[in-house]
Amino acid sequence: MDIMKDFKEDIAIVTVNGKMDAVNAGQYQEAIEVLLNDGATKFAVDLSGLQYISSAGLRSILMGGKLIASKSGTQVICGLSGMVKEVFDVSGFSTMFSVVETQQDALVQLGG
Repeated sequence: MDIMKDFKEDIAIVTVNGKMDAVNAGQYQEAIEVLLNDGATKFAVDLSGLQYISSAGLRSILMGGKLIASKSGTQVICGLSGMVKEVFDVSGFSTMFSVVETQQDALVQLGG
């Protein structure tokens, strides 16, 4: 799994590529923690490059969302497709989080 962090104005863009499983899922949560500690409060989480997500990956997304909420932050997830979209739909994560189609949609929703 590869996690890229970038900013557009005051919005942290977190792009996740590859496979998120038990071996590497904690890296996502760590990336969110670092950004929160640096003062980020708006997160566009782009999963368009994510090919696979396990239950450990879902847990990491959930914990990241809780961390963001605990700092009065906002998270918008975008780019779900294929198996990852199916897992989000079946698990209920699609309704638990704000989910939009594209990164641009996420930026607009976050006020960017």
